[in-house]
Amino acid sequence: MSNKGKYYITTAIAYTSGKPHIGNTYEIILADSIARYKRQEGYDVFFQTGTDEHGQKIELKAKEAGVTPKEYVDKTSGEVKRIWDLMNTSYDKFIRTTDESHEKQVKKIFKKLYDQGDIYKSSYEGLYCTPCESFWTESQLVDGKCPDCGREVQPAKEEAYFFKMSKYADRLIEHINTHPEFIQPESRKNEMMNNFLLPGLQDLCVSRTSFTWGIPVDFDPKHVVYVWLDALTNYITGIGYDCDGESSELFNKNWPADLHLIGKDIIRFHTIYWPIFLMALDLPLPKQVFGHPWLIQSDGKMSKSKGNVLYADELVDFFGVDAVRYFVLHEMPFENDGVISWELMVERMNSDLANTLGNLVNRTISMSNKYFDGVVCDKGVAEEVDEDLKRVAVTTVDRVAAKMKDLRVADAITEIFTLFKRCNKYIDETMPWALAKDETKQDRLATVLYNLVEGISIGATLLKSYMPETSQRILDQLNAKEIPFDELNTFGHYVSGTKVTDKPEILFARLNLDEVMAKVAELHPPVAEETEEEAAEDENVIDIEPKDEIEFDDFMKMQFQVGEIIACEEVPKSKKLLCSQVKIGSQVKQIVSGIRKQYSAQEMVGKKVMVLVNLKPAKLAGVLSEGMLLCAEDAEGNLALLTPEKDMPAGAEIC
Repeated sequence: MSNKGKYYITTAIAYTSGKPHIGNTYEIILADSIARYKRQEGYDVFFQTGTDEHGQKIELKAKEAGVTPKEYVDKTSGEVKRIWDLMNTSYDKFIRTTDESHEKQVKKIFKKLYDQGDIYKSSYEGLYCTPCESFWTESQLVDGKCPDCGREVQPAKEEAYFFKMSKYADRLIEHINTHPEFIQPESRKNEMMNNFLLPGLQDLCVSRTSFTWGIPVDFDPKHVVYVWLDALTNYITGIGYDCDGESSELFNKNWPADLHLIGKDIIRFHTIYWPIFLMALDLPLPKQVFGHPWLIQSDGKMSKSKGNVLYADELVDFFGVDAVRYFVLHEMPFENDGVISWELMVERMNSDLANTLGNLVNRTISMSNKYFDGVVCDKGVAEEVDEDLKRVAVTTVDRVAAKMKDLRVADAITEIFTLFKRCNKYIDETMPWALAKDETKQDRLATVLYNLVEGISIGATLLKSYMPETSQRILDQLNAKEIPFDELNTFGHYVSGTKVTDKPEILFARLNLDEVMAKVAELHPPVAEETEEEAAEDENVIDIEPKDEIEFDDFMKMQFQVGEIIACEEVPKSKKLLCSQVKIGSQVKQIVSGIRKQYSAQEMVGKKVMVLVNLKPAKLAGVLSEGMLLCAEDAEGNLALLTPEKDMPAGAEIC
């Protein structure tokens, strides 16, 4: 396959405060699947990940552990790398922010930005959150606590260097407006524009003096470079950027990055601070920043005090590497948080992996051995039923490509399993066991088995990006070669007369849920009830004033349905209101909502929403409203529309 050019992909670098849980590990698996897919397509991929190792939090944790900060991060970085390797991720570079080459460039970058007037010295007084390493003003706090993590903040005042963010704000706004693909998904872009850029950027603190574990500012050594200027620059230092103009061939080839893959919680730093740093360095901006959602436990956000933290190596012991890869990739929606639990893992293992895929491969190989001593031949005895199998097989690559273009990895995997399901249906349609009883149908039986082997080979080739070991195991058992990516849209690659293995192995064994949960209970004995303080430390929650209890009959009077917004416009007499035309079943209702701050009229169109249908009509700003869109509201008054977890038809009842 001809080379399609370079593709540089990065993950956020993992903070070395402890062992990464499965939610952290999801990101490296997701990035790996994209990197592997791009290689299959023919791109020259460079895939970088690593660890973020400086800051006050590390200094404190090392002190608690009775070791030096370097000893502490050496151990935790090694643990991160071990888990990344365990999950069979194909990164090309693992950077550490304690690498000498990185620290050298950060010092030079800081000096360059200072010399050109982008960084200046002043002092900072505010409220500081140590875990987030962020300063806040009183007005930015939520219930007196950090708006990002919900933890306690402490008053802090210190001399610091600041970066003039406002100098580049207009240029960044223009870039975002003229490059709609820059921030994805779209909802993340609106959040950054409306909540941070358009209200006006404050200058950013870029040095600290209250701790020492960081990269020193070489011309003012009592200061250390603040975490974000240090950590974000890894994307260029890791590939050989040199501030003096002597950058490596690797940097010149790969920058700008094609994709920064990060968690949605750090999108602000990557789409505001990082682009502005790059502008100041006169470097091109990355082509795309994708803020993926979180993978959370079924009983809420993972927390150590709850005892519900899941780790990749623990899951691998139960299910195997590729089963864990499959689950976290397949179960994560494009924009909304995904849910993981032991029960869901067992369900997917048994239904998708053991049954749909494993049983298909095993049955096909077993029938080939039983009827033809394992020799698979295309006898050319075709029937009409073959055509749909072939159509699904040869069009899967294009459907996968369309999903991967938009980074809809879960949907891409679904397309591959649609092919495997079609192969299973083909077995039911053709009934090889019945053909085997008729001597005159032997060539037809051989053709049926050939079609199955070919269909499975196409699916296994496409599966390589997501479940690389399983893909190879399937191809090895079939004695098939990986099909060139640009030939996957044709049928008939499997060499007629090839012999499959005579001892098919079980790809995925079915699991007994009760047995799994018994073992889990041994691993995770019940923990003591969380105190209010521990709960607040673990997650950001909101308690609201309870309303009076209602009778069930009161609830039954309300009619909730799924609606699809087919048109939307701003209400002229209001700065807060949007007027939506909402399709609910066969009717269309006009609904006015105070969500203009969070959503533009354009982005509302096409959304599936939850609607209170039988609310008495009323006029808002002179416009008739015939229902209510349901939203969630946080402590700052930010609203989020409630949408169905799965795609549901307009009019579906919510009960």
